[in-house]
Amino acid sequence: MAESFVAILMMLGVLAAVALLARRLDIAPSILLVIAGIGMALVPGLPQVILAPEVVLLLILPPLIYSAGVSMSWREFKFNLRPIFLLAFGCVIFTAFAVAAVTHYLLGFDWRIGFVLGAIVAPPDVVAPLAIARRLGLPHRLVVILEGEGLANDATALVLYRFAVAAIVTGTFSLPQAAGTFALIVVGEIAFGIGVGWLSLRLRRWARDPRVEITLSLMTPYIAYWIPEHVGGSGVLATVAAGLYVSWRGPLLIPAATRLQGIFFWDLLIYLIEGLVFLVTGMQARRLIDGVDSFSMRELVIATLLTAGVAIAARFIWVFPATYIPRWIPAVRRRDPSPPWQYPFLLAFTGVRGVVSLAAALAIPLTLANGAPFPQRELIQFVSFGVIFITLVGMGLMLPSVVRWTGVHLAGQVERKKEHEAELAARRLTAELARKRVDELALKRGVPESALDLLRARYDSRLKLLPMSMSEGFEISEHRAQIRLELITAERQLIHELLRKGDISDETRRRIERDLDLEEASFRTRIGSSGHDTQPL
Repeated sequence: MAESFVAILMMLGVLAAVALLARRLDIAPSILLVIAGIGMALVPGLPQVILAPEVVLLLILPPLIYSAGVSMSWREFKFNLRPIFLLAFGCVIFTAFAVAAVTHYLLGFDWRIGFVLGAIVAPPDVVAPLAIARRLGLPHRLVVILEGEGLANDATALVLYRFAVAAIVTGTFSLPQAAGTFALIVVGEIAFGIGVGWLSLRLRRWARDPRVEITLSLMTPYIAYWIPEHVGGSGVLATVAAGLYVSWRGPLLIPAATRLQGIFFWDLLIYLIEGLVFLVTGMQARRLIDGVDSFSMRELVIATLLTAGVAIAARFIWVFPATYIPRWIPAVRRRDPSPPWQYPFLLAFTGVRGVVSLAAALAIPLTLANGAPFPQRELIQFVSFGVIFITLVGMGLMLPSVVRWTGVHLAGQVERKKEHEAELAARRLTAELARKRVDELALKRGVPESALDLLRARYDSRLKLLPMSMSEGFEISEHRAQIRLELITAERQLIHELLRKGDISDETRRRIERDLDLEEASFRTRIGSSGHDTQPL
């Protein structure tokens, strides 16, 4: 028990140190965490941390998927449903078939073994490329498509994986039956996930207590995931559906206090989960290397490079036709014109693999139904880890250079300026609406004018402080935010001085400090110090 606690503390320390190093080197923390994990795994004497597949699939994956679903805009998800579907379903199936065919004809794998390996390495991980994409300022639509693909592709891959493993273990497989089961899983899980999301919001509205509501929000992804998984599904689509439903209906149902506390709770939870998952992924290196003693280094290198090459190439081969062929239909082309080649190129290049692939590989059963060992189990696990390392570290490190080479980030800069202008217009409209509503309420309720003067002055001040355009007022707003942060620091110092003198109580200090904290967080967001989403969870 003590050793486990020490190991957790050590990993948390490495997580914090790597985060600081990644910021200095301007590298995605996930890449450095995998490298750090491999280094820790190869150091003699350090405790070996074994990643149990059920921990990933049943404990870690549900909150990650649910959080991503809540952060996703339903409107944007629906508009980009075609490319998301073609990537999350079409590309995953195509990649699995490609890997199975190449490993069968070039490496002599049994078709079923090839399908197991193909299903494992087919789904790209979304965490690392999304972190890089947001930092590099890619166009918003590319980010939405990547995030939407990441929500659904795990479901496709895990269902294919279970079919392939079952075919090997039992020795039987029926394509029509598998197709029917897959369709039933998709429809059933989506309906179940929507029901879980609806029930979660109703219970939270009834509770009206931020701590209870956050507890219910934490239970939601596990209920949505565990029940379908237990009856033979994947659980992923149900969790996605629950998250998207909460994203769609939650903003008007979740109270402000719950939203503020929930954002902090979920932001920290996801940060720790993602960081520790990448670190522990790298720490599986020693376990996987020890399991392939019966294979030569040449066999391991050839199988890993060939599988990684096929997985990468298959995504490029799929993405370009999937992008342009649907636009041969006039109705699709009018609604959604063809993008420049740089967009599908970047979508293809972000196909890095992650922890779901590793968990699926580690979950391969030890024996078949007749008691015989599962064929080439250790080789599949090693190759899967090698594909993760090649795509995550290799392609992840290259991604910033590829983005600059294609120039896509320039389109992202133009897009952000338009978003700032739209934000400014929305702020002005809301302030004007509130200012008019003050006068309407005064007439309707007969409130004395003196009681409403402060509200009128507040909204008049907000309107005056808003610049006419973001392009003209951005620099002024940033300077104003910097000065306000310094003033908040001075106010906070005075509050603590009054507390030490006994002029105010601790309760008074906490109330004033909370207001200052909220204002400081708002200003830091405006000047770009915080890049986190603030979605209701």
